[in-house]
Amino acid sequence: MGNCPRLSSPTDVSKRKKALPIETPFKLPSPLPTWPPGEGFAGGTIDLGGIHVRQISSFTKVWVTHEGGPDNLGATFFEPSSIPEGYYMLGCYAQPNNRLRFGWVLAAKDDTGGALLKQPIDYTLVWSSESLKIKQDGNCYVWLPIAPEGYQAVGYVVMNTKDKPSLEKIRCVRSDFTDQSENSAWIWGPGKEINSKEFNIFSLRPINRGSQDMGVWVGTFVAQNPNNGSPAPLPGLKNVKSNLSCMPNLRQIETLFQAYSPWIYFHHDEAYLPSSVKWFFVNGALLYTKGEVSKPVSIDPTGSNLPQGGSNDGNYWLDLPMEDATMERVKKGDLQNSQVYLHVKPMLGATYSDIAIWVFYPFNGPARAKVEFINISLGRIGEHVGDWEHVTLRVSNFNGELQSMYFSEHSGGSWVNASDLEFQGGNKPCTYSSLHGHAMYSKPGLVLQGNGGIGIRNDTAKSKILMDTGLQFSLIAAEYLGSAIIEPPWLNYFREWGPKISYDLADEIKKVEKLLPGKLKSAFEKFVKSLPNEVLGQEGPTGPRMKRNWTEDEV
Repeated sequence: MGNCPRLSSPTDVSKRKKALPIETPFKLPSPLPTWPPGEGFAGGTIDLGGIHVRQISSFTKVWVTHEGGPDNLGATFFEPSSIPEGYYMLGCYAQPNNRLRFGWVLAAKDDTGGALLKQPIDYTLVWSSESLKIKQDGNCYVWLPIAPEGYQAVGYVVMNTKDKPSLEKIRCVRSDFTDQSENSAWIWGPGKEINSKEFNIFSLRPINRGSQDMGVWVGTFVAQNPNNGSPAPLPGLKNVKSNLSCMPNLRQIETLFQAYSPWIYFHHDEAYLPSSVKWFFVNGALLYTKGEVSKPVSIDPTGSNLPQGGSNDGNYWLDLPMEDATMERVKKGDLQNSQVYLHVKPMLGATYSDIAIWVFYPFNGPARAKVEFINISLGRIGEHVGDWEHVTLRVSNFNGELQSMYFSEHSGGSWVNASDLEFQGGNKPCTYSSLHGHAMYSKPGLVLQGNGGIGIRNDTAKSKILMDTGLQFSLIAAEYLGSAIIEPPWLNYFREWGPKISYDLADEIKKVEKLLPGKLKSAFEKFVKSLPNEVLGQEGPTGPRMKRNWTEDEV
């Protein structure tokens, strides 16, 4: 009897802990392709000007807490492992437990003989979990390296014993190879919400994140303890050479896009679909000039007769064909003759490539609103000619792996980690375009833009109307490749792609208010008047090159 296996009782089963998402490492659905040859893209190592860095995504678990942080599921702290010979740890990694394990930290190698990386001279204990009454696996001790003069620490050492870490364990970076950083996402704090009066852990990112900025994302975190005076965020690294050799070449861009080209799903009731810019021009789009509105001109298929450069001065605008039947046909777009337009730029010190994917719609349809329990059409509110929308793929230049994706949503948007995307047909993410407004989302359903029970409806669905962006695409700009890319003339048209709409907003609001109970009328009017012109549809939008994200990070 003593040798028989013990069967689990129902009580034993109920006591088993449910696996946390972080216990499962995220992997893309399909293996990465073989990248075409090139200078430094996907070579595993990037030279920042004497400091060589590698992404380390293999970790040893140091400490786990089971409460606090996002969704009150706690967080896990890791030390990087399997660091290649000659490379050194720059800091530990931490992540909330509420999502799949997906992250890395940089390890660094000094290529100059020891002048750029140095051991700390001591450590300061920033925080300990000893006195905290929370569910935790042992205790945690967060140590800040004290750097020699002229050097800075860019990460912490996390220990599960009281022992001070060895000075050999980590390296500090010479100050001229560092750049300012700021708090990014909340990782953990002992409370259920972010509270500046308590200890909190945040991820870090460079403050300046334009295509010309050289701040590098290290992957470490900042520990903010108000009892210790809440020190400023740790610095990040800097690409001091402005070295762009790790950016993808033309063939590599094409392979990247074929690997990650998104599927765009349109709502089953969508009447206003995309087209190519050429289709819009060939099918009767007109160029108007201020002071000569009675003499619009047809547009060359490439846009070669559009005014180039300058500013959005109101002297020119585009519009639909004048003949009613043709106008209605062009409004609806032509999915079969559509394509997407790619702009590739270096980001985060050229350690990443951003591939912005621009979609053109000849027309943006009327908005729909939800006013508490009532759904209503907003008449002409939201309508405008010439709608530009986009998503952006952020790809690691260390290995070509998709890191995250940005979804533009009217005048804002959001980044979604690759581990939280929906994939189809390999590593191709799914994107959902909202009904009439064409905002981009990572999941189908309703997103309400507003608050207090009143907002613009953004309805998305996985219908049979879809676009495989990898079938028809055009690389329109990659400034770092110089003359290798011939930019289309329409890209340098800096004016509006639609006319200013002449409807009376007050009249449109009154039409809608007739459908609402009295108590909701004033709240609805206040909400509509707070919307930007882009959402109201009173102005045609400018083209991709005039958007802030052309040179800056997505926000």
